[in-house]
Amino acid sequence: MRAASGSLFGLAYGDSLGKPTEFQEYAQIVARYGPGGPRRLEGEPALVTDDTQMALAVGEALFEVSSITPATFEPVLRRRFVEWAASPENDRAPGMTCLRACSALADGRPWTRATQSDSKGCGANMRVTPVGLVPGLSDDQRAGAAQLQAGLTHGHPTGLAASELTAYAVRWLSDGLAPSALLEALRERCAEQRKIYRGDWLGELWQRPTVSSPEEFIALGWDECAAALDRVKAALAAGNYAGDPCLATGAGWIAEEALATALYVYLISPEEPVAVVGRGAASSGDSDSIACLAGAFAGAALGLAAWPADWQTQIEYADRLFRLGTAWD
Repeated sequence: MRAASGSLFGLAYGDSLGKPTEFQEYAQIVARYGPGGPRRLEGEPALVTDDTQMALAVGEALFEVSSITPATFEPVLRRRFVEWAASPENDRAPGMTCLRACSALADGRPWTRATQSDSKGCGANMRVTPVGLVPGLSDDQRAGAAQLQAGLTHGHPTGLAASELTAYAVRWLSDGLAPSALLEALRERCAEQRKIYRGDWLGELWQRPTVSSPEEFIALGWDECAAALDRVKAALAAGNYAGDPCLATGAGWIAEEALATALYVYLISPEEPVAVVGRGAASSGDSDSIACLAGAFAGAALGLAAWPADWQTQIEYADRLFRLGTAWD
């Protein structure tokens, strides 16, 4: 089925389709593309945004290390992020949180001081898909790596929890979990992990003037993500899928809303991947991040063959996506 390739290419396809619609009002998007949003890649190559670029940085860091531990993963991930920030290809209007954190990482300070501690922007989880696709990881490795890659730039607990949930959604779908069971599985993980602080991976990140314990710190993140998942459940139950999806589950600028709205647009029609990414791109919020996560979910569940064949040669960075996908399929 080639689930890893399907998910990585799906991420890039959604990102590319959402690139021109980000910052546009929903009415503008519908006027140009129709209510289903864009359904064709544009350009040769079809360009992506920093979402795909940073996902590749995470994926190639994972590919580089022989054993994924906090000690091995952090320095390689730091280097990949700093290289991305300094690259001339970093010209896709990246978020200021990522840029500020990467600047601080570049001077060698501990990452817990470089991170933007109060940020839970969607930059935390729009790039985490590769963590869900690497085969053979233990639960601690997958959860820890998902949270660490978020924490290097986004230090808010909700960014950490949303990143872990995003990675696990990709993992479970690629392993064959029915889309209809996904929301409940994610909600259960919120409850199970609510007071688990992964100190080996996160160090002293939890320490804040108003926080009394690491358990209190991380519980906030899981609670906010649980509330976002509940909004997805309610929106799907309402059954009225027309219009701007951001009105139902959030604009996606913050991590838990990017996850929620991507899940919402995916779960409306999980067997129709092109419709999924088009719907994600037809949104008034962070369209590229919403569509890229929705595409990652659809591709993980359906595999590479579910996407239009000619898209694979049209999308930017196809060679790098193919390399990682082939290694992990």
